[in-house]
Amino acid sequence: MATERYESAKAMYAAIGVDTDKAIETLKKVPVSMHCWQGDDVIGFDHDGPLTGGIQTTGNYPGKAKTPEQLMADMEKVFTLVPGQKKINVHACYAIFEEDGFVDRDKLEPRHFKKWVELAKKHNMGLDFNPTFFSHPMIKDGLSLSSPDPEVRKFWIEHGKACIRISQYFAEETGIPCVMNIWTGDGFKDIPADRMGPRMRYKESIEEILNEPYDFNLVKPCVESKVFGIGVESYTAGSAEFSLSFAAEHKDKCLPLMDNGHYHPTEVVSDKIPALLCFFDEVALHVTRGVRWDSDHVLLLDDETKEIAKEIVRNDALNRVYIALDYFDASINRISAWTVGMRNMQKALLNALCTPNEALKKLQDESRLTELMVRQDEMKTMPFGDVWAEYCAQCGVPADGTWFDEIVKYEEEVLSRR
Repeated sequence: MATERYESAKAMYAAIGVDTDKAIETLKKVPVSMHCWQGDDVIGFDHDGPLTGGIQTTGNYPGKAKTPEQLMADMEKVFTLVPGQKKINVHACYAIFEEDGFVDRDKLEPRHFKKWVELAKKHNMGLDFNPTFFSHPMIKDGLSLSSPDPEVRKFWIEHGKACIRISQYFAEETGIPCVMNIWTGDGFKDIPADRMGPRMRYKESIEEILNEPYDFNLVKPCVESKVFGIGVESYTAGSAEFSLSFAAEHKDKCLPLMDNGHYHPTEVVSDKIPALLCFFDEVALHVTRGVRWDSDHVLLLDDETKEIAKEIVRNDALNRVYIALDYFDASINRISAWTVGMRNMQKALLNALCTPNEALKKLQDESRLTELMVRQDEMKTMPFGDVWAEYCAQCGVPADGTWFDEIVKYEEEVLSRR
């Protein structure tokens, strides 16, 4: 029955110029980076305290991963439920300390992430990386790389350099480029007296980090912007204008990274993607779902997620845009949260690949805008679900309507016993 439905859908798409077999084969090769921090509420393994530094997780659903083994087992469960190619996205606070004991973040080495490399190799995946500029006593008065205290800046610069070396290790071990994202929550709760000074210190600090030797073909440092964070509502050093300008000035060393929760609610990252592709060879994304602000809700198949995927696909940028997810919801089953978001990103990409983009562009260029509106709206009722079911079947993962049973079973057998 499923095969018959796919063949019917395939014929309907073929009638509008879309090859669904090609769409499926293309998507199988597109990596989506899965963030490790959904599994334990962004706590990591290098501290026992709460989240601080402009970041927060809400909820206390049972079954949170408390050890590296639990976290990796949870991620491997998700791998069995999500189709397509994946990467693993790791924060520096997920260093694993064994026989040699604890070291602080400015002294981290590749050996502290050996188990992450082993996990990635086991599943033929690449690794992405993030310095952790939050939840640490060396965040002084809410500042790290932009701090007026040279000792604070030095500590975090050394942390950034260590992360460059770890990212190079990841790329060399897996043979897949590592995207290393620099984000800090540096800012002020109330109106600052000096806006430029912190940004100049921030600029100089990132430049020092990027002076650490690395192969830009293997390591892709990024700078990520933000409007505001918890406790820094009035000013952030790494604003959109700052981060984009920095990336443009240093485009031989780093990329811009856009998180679609890090802008004013009336701004959309989908519109920004083609703008940046006019000037940058590559860009990076953290895809999330902001509700009123950067609240990092689980990714749904909503309009903006679909538009982000459309802009990547219609601009032939699947090999120019690095896609990673970034959200953390502790109020629901964390395995389900991962699975829903990852599957929805894949759905959005497949939906974009099943769109007759060239034909629609032609209508626009010929100013046949009435027909363009009609054709775009008609796409919404095409039998996309049957193509998605075929993609899941070919990737050997459960179809919609069946995978949640696996989550219930895993919660009963594993999560409830923690």
